[in-house]
Amino acid sequence: MEKAIVTGLLAYGMSGKVFHAPFIDGHPGFKFHAILERNQKKAVQDYPGVKSYDTFEDILADQEIELVIVNTPNFTHVDYTRRSLQAGKHVLVEKPFTPTSAEARELFELARSLGKKIFIYHNRRWDSDCTSIQKVVESGQLGKISEVHYRYDRYRRAIGAKTFKEEPQEASGLMYDLGPHLLDQAISLFGKPRSFYKVLGKHREHTKVDDYFMIHLAYPNDLNVFLTSSLLVADPQKAFVLHGSKGSFIKGRSDVQEEQLLNGMKINNPVFGIEAQESKGRLTTMDEQSNPQVNYVDSEDGNYMGLFEAIYQSIVNDVPYPVTEDQIIAQLEILES
Repeated sequence: MEKAIVTGLLAYGMSGKVFHAPFIDGHPGFKFHAILERNQKKAVQDYPGVKSYDTFEDILADQEIELVIVNTPNFTHVDYTRRSLQAGKHVLVEKPFTPTSAEARELFELARSLGKKIFIYHNRRWDSDCTSIQKVVESGQLGKISEVHYRYDRYRRAIGAKTFKEEPQEASGLMYDLGPHLLDQAISLFGKPRSFYKVLGKHREHTKVDDYFMIHLAYPNDLNVFLTSSLLVADPQKAFVLHGSKGSFIKGRSDVQEEQLLNGMKINNPVFGIEAQESKGRLTTMDEQSNPQVNYVDSEDGNYMGLFEAIYQSIVNDVPYPVTEDQIIAQLEILES
């Protein structure tokens, strides 16, 4: 690697410990330099030598830091991103980037004016599920695709402890929690929709925010994409269902990276990111006599490190980051509507 990008992380909760620290520590192009820990100092136990700061201002004042990872509650993203840019840092921001598209445009413009870059953390593009679906679609085996369903379901009846998700404030609720994942997967594969229709619901007892949504994305050539998520699904259905003129592809949500990381697996383990054989997607195509031919498609390996490699290449070699500004704006216009 030409240089190591000196990186500061703003939290060491679940997202910091699972989705960020292992990768910035494991990628030779990054130096895990500092972390913000306001109370308990836990990161040094896992990463000896990492500086633990008490305040966000300490992170900003560290002149060595080149990249700040904003993995804090949703309502802080705009302020922390703006201040990091003004302090001369590149920024990686977890989803949702901002509550509104206007705020996103403001921050993208600020970054350009300062010669810095903003990256949105959409790790699900590097899920085995997402990359497998992309491969099947691009193969042409489904023909002209007419109908797509993406689901992200959970069963969580109790009101969660994370108030930034459960209280009626900016960028709270299920729509802003799981909506960005589903919208990014759809927009990255099919582009910005021609139009959309959205339904929100509140079904858990005492909930103050939406815990159900359905979004219908309408595309040219009669392609319809449906995105659905709920916190009250006791029997989750298949997460990915695609139908086309030549066949169908059905697959469950089965990427293993998050579970492996939560269980303590290291990213250099040979089986990291590899799905179980029984998680293969089912591809059904029709022959010339309209007889169904069923095949089970091996999943691509999950690879969240691909996101960090893309960031490295963008900062060091100016290679375009695959999660584009236009895609993020299109996503937020739907979220905020």
